Amino acid sequence: MQQLLSMEHLTTDEIYHLIQQACNYKARNINSPQYSKHFVANLFFENSTRTKSSFIVAEQKLGLNLVDFETTTSSVQKGESLYDTCKTLESIGVDLLVIRHFQNAYYEELNNINIPIINAGDGSGQHPTQSLLDLMTVYESFDSFKGLNVVICGDIKNSRVARSNYYSLRALGANVMFSSPDSWKDDTLEAPYVDIDDVIEEVDIVMLLRVQHERHNNDEVLSFESNDYHKLYGLTIERYNRLKQQAIVMHPAPVNRGVEIDSSLVEAPKSRIFQQMQNGMYLRMAVIDAVLQTKGEQ
Repeated sequence: MQQLLSMEHLTTDEIYHLIQQACNYKARNINSPQYSKHFVANLFFENSTRTKSSFIVAEQKLGLNLVDFETTTSSVQKGESLYDTCKTLESIGVDLLVIRHFQNAYYEELNNINIPIINAGDGSGQHPTQSLLDLMTVYESFDSFKGLNVVICGDIKNSRVARSNYYSLRALGANVMFSSPDSWKDDTLEAPYVDIDDVIEEVDIVMLLRVQHERHNNDEVLSFESNDYHKLYGLTIERYNRLKQQAIVMHPAPVNRGVEIDSSLVEAPKSRIFQQMQNGMYLRMAVIDAVLQTKGEQ
């Protein structure tokens, strides 16, 4: 795996390998490889807690040297392009770039960058490491994906998580459905839209999405507030109680408590929300190791 830009670039064999490697790290079945002679830069052009911190811990566990980079104190403030920023870091000896950017498919402009890139989220495009950690969490609960019924609920149009998980879960044999307000539907994805109350007793996995206020215009925000989203589309206590015994609840976080999910359910027995966060660090270790091994740099 030379780099990781989207879930569509991964084969199912590569997905399973990354999940298994991450599970091995988590179970301490294998020692972490060490890349003490190598440098990584994390370029986050959007705010992040879980993804950025998870990558940093994963990188430190792998012995990588972190190059300090903050957009607010870099030449980005002087108008430097993303390409020139990446080329500068490549030129001074950085071996790996982890990038989160507000532009969809920003990586298409970086074809002449000669070091690996891991996509930590591109606009409303994709978020491959989030999808992989979600898949790891599902695998820990079900040992398989084939035939699982998954409903992804919420802001489909603006969610890179929904897009990545749609592609990966379908490729692995799961049945994917969406539940969303009409204004937040994405007609480019072919999964059927359902009423959450019609399927809540049949699904194995409920994947809740954060309402992304920062990507909405004022009309959408007003519509969101007036429609009482939690009652119509969120995981209420009543809906939670209708889930199958073995069903699980997921959310990429940050969680808008009382909106996408009742606050009391965030750490309920069926919730895997904090397990997802824990798995993220191990999964990102696996991705970084796979990329650097392909580059022949251990």
